[in-house]
Amino acid sequence: MAGNQRRRAARTTNKKGMVVGSGGQRRKQLKGKGPTPRAEDRTGHPAARRAARADKASAARGGGAGRGGSGGRRAKGSTEVVAGRNSVLEALRTGVPGTALHVGTRMESDDRVKESIALATEAGIAVMESPRGELDRMTDGAVHQGLALTVPPYDYAHPDDLLAQQLPGTPLVVALDGITDPRNLGAIVRSAGAFGAHGVLVPARRSAGMTAAAWKTSAGAAARIPVAQATNLTRALEAYRKAGFFVVGLDADGDVSLPGLELADQPLVVVVGSEGKGLSRLVRETCDQVVSIPMAAVTESLNAGIATAVTLYEIASLRKRG
Repeated sequence: MAGNQRRRAARTTNKKGMVVGSGGQRRKQLKGKGPTPRAEDRTGHPAARRAARADKASAARGGGAGRGGSGGRRAKGSTEVVAGRNSVLEALRTGVPGTALHVGTRMESDDRVKESIALATEAGIAVMESPRGELDRMTDGAVHQGLALTVPPYDYAHPDDLLAQQLPGTPLVVALDGITDPRNLGAIVRSAGAFGAHGVLVPARRSAGMTAAAWKTSAGAAARIPVAQATNLTRALEAYRKAGFFVVGLDADGDVSLPGLELADQPLVVVVGSEGKGLSRLVRETCDQVVSIPMAAVTESLNAGIATAVTLYEIASLRKRG
């Protein structure tokens, strides 16, 4: 009985009351480590290795930062790799700018490889012999057939650069609204060069960029026609209007038929919408006129590249007659 009383007394005496939680005592230990780093910044991540290779290639050609920062131009995206003998040869034939041509060991006997090496040498592109493992890593396991071409990011002009050009003829700019296929972009650049346009304007987001596929489709016109990139297409179009341009949208539900375009002799921005959705609402509201191409009833719409070519041809014809 006495022992039980002593144990109860000991429990009463040793009672400490409310205990502070561990969070209050070790708050510093609970501090987070910050946001998750990008894949390019994680050591050992495939994206980090690709970024390191791109930086190394940029340094080998004299540093890409200076080129991207000159004249108000900026680069978009990362280094692109064209893989496969036919693809590489076609890219070199059409003048796609390359950083380096990587050739597998003992590949010189193939005619396509020989011509690729000759074209790269003529264009001043470095030719490197690369083991198969390096080509596998560079192309992310794509079928490269022992041949790969690294293509640097395209140097986009600023929208104001298209206004500052001192070129003959009445100014003509083609703007793209929602064109996501780089081959369509390349075809439009080619048509712009063929019919006297002074440049092409693309949005920075939700738009095709000047990839190797766009370069190839342009058939060399991308080397002559500047492509500008706008952070906000609607604002860029409004700036062009303030500079004295008329903005003409191209849409199947246009208010004016193309042959009746009375603004052809004025400084123009021709805006081409996507084949499926047409012009976006804000861009359409910015246009001074919306023009349609007359077609047979059996044909619902034209490919964006073809529609642009038809429109530019008609504008060139109207200007020549006027």
